[in-house]
Amino acid sequence: MGSPESFIHHIGVFASDLATSRGFYSAALTPPGIRIGCESGVAAEYWHPDRDTPSLSVEKAATEPTRGVHVAFAADDRSQVDDFHAAAVAAGGSSRHAPRHWPEYRAYCAFVSDPDGNNIEAVHKEES
Repeated sequence: MGSPESFIHHIGVFASDLATSRGFYSAALTPPGIRIGCESGVAAEYWHPDRDTPSLSVEKAATEPTRGVHVAFAADDRSQVDDFHAAAVAAGGSSRHAPRHWPEYRAYCAFVSDPDGNNIEAVHKEES
């Protein structure tokens, strides 16, 4: 059996307000090319148009919303990180760290809190 491309198949977060979180994630994930792949009245599933894994499920919380999760999305270049940050903040997220080069991670990153306070990141890996 061959090794999978990614060891994560999908991750889910439970939202206190599905419509608000759907708007946030739809806007924030457009720059790195992530779209809603399927949707129901209780969840929105996000993935790249050409592959459905790994994916993110944003689900209506039955009890408590997810809090304290850190999810990072790969970006192709710095402009996607910049655009992610701008779109996420415009869609109601709050900036944790504006886009910049993080030498300790060898990456250009931006961090935004989603509507429930989760740490959502766009990251573009670089050589130095």
